[in-house]
Amino acid sequence: MSDTAGNRQPLLVWVVSDGKPGHVNQSLGLAEALARAAPTEIHTLPALPAWRAGLALLLKRFPGSPLPDPDLIVGAGHATHLTLLAARRARGGRTVVLMKPSLPRRVFDLCIVPEHDAVEPDAHTLVTEGALNRIRPPALRTTETATRGLLLIGGASTHFAWDSDAILLQIQSITARTPAIRWTLTTSRRTPEDFVAQLPRTVPNLTVVPHTATPADWLPAQLARCDNVWVTPDSASMAFEALTAGADVGVFDLPVNPKSRVAWAIARLADAGRVTRFTAWCAQETPYPALRRKTNPPLAEADRCAAWILDWLGANHREPHV
Repeated sequence: MSDTAGNRQPLLVWVVSDGKPGHVNQSLGLAEALARAAPTEIHTLPALPAWRAGLALLLKRFPGSPLPDPDLIVGAGHATHLTLLAARRARGGRTVVLMKPSLPRRVFDLCIVPEHDAVEPDAHTLVTEGALNRIRPPALRTTETATRGLLLIGGASTHFAWDSDAILLQIQSITARTPAIRWTLTTSRRTPEDFVAQLPRTVPNLTVVPHTATPADWLPAQLARCDNVWVTPDSASMAFEALTAGADVGVFDLPVNPKSRVAWAIARLADAGRVTRFTAWCAQETPYPALRRKTNPPLAEADRCAAWILDWLGANHREPHV
């Protein structure tokens, strides 16, 4: 929208945070994609406690916020839902909820839901490949990025049966078959405490960085520098982040819970040729699949969602505030 001087006013986006890094990562990934597509002003605010959000919704008063009225109010996680609705009722704007909400979808203006949540798309619901994230592919892949790799290790979950010995054997095979690649291994909060102690100490092309030694921006920086990434299958979000970064992605083998939605998502990626399972990789003649990026460009789901939202706003005559 233009003001009287002909200057376009920014889209005003409130990001409601429940304090969980994974949820905030999704919301900011969308907000930053909107900012790449159109002039956008982003404000982050904490979710209200449920009782306070319910009271604000009832009284049509949103407490303690000097922020300009929003055009979009974005949130991920059940703890943000009432705050989204209370903010919309008191201050206007349109709500965008990420992931399958605990409340009926119809109470929100737009829903963006990962495919593994098994929700049918409609005029107000967009289904995505995995959860959104803030990762951006590097502008240029070089011989340096081709010789760097990441091993991202998760841990116990309801989706796969963890087996440290099996993962250790697979790591040994990967590092042995790819001597020209300098691998960096990092763990997660779910990785068994004794796992790092069991790693071989004499592998020349392996560096171990425990998750306790990685700052918040460590993984995005590493993904921008590596063409080669392996993830344990319980770490689906990391698989999608690596695909968004444009890396070649392999998935370790672990016994699967057949009822797991995460396992289903990993299987879909493997069937589509976006990731390579360890057993399939072992059967290949070449040490590492180097051609996938030519047929499967990096995921850009946050950008796709931003374009969908802007189209929806235009079609419904929802323009930024002046």
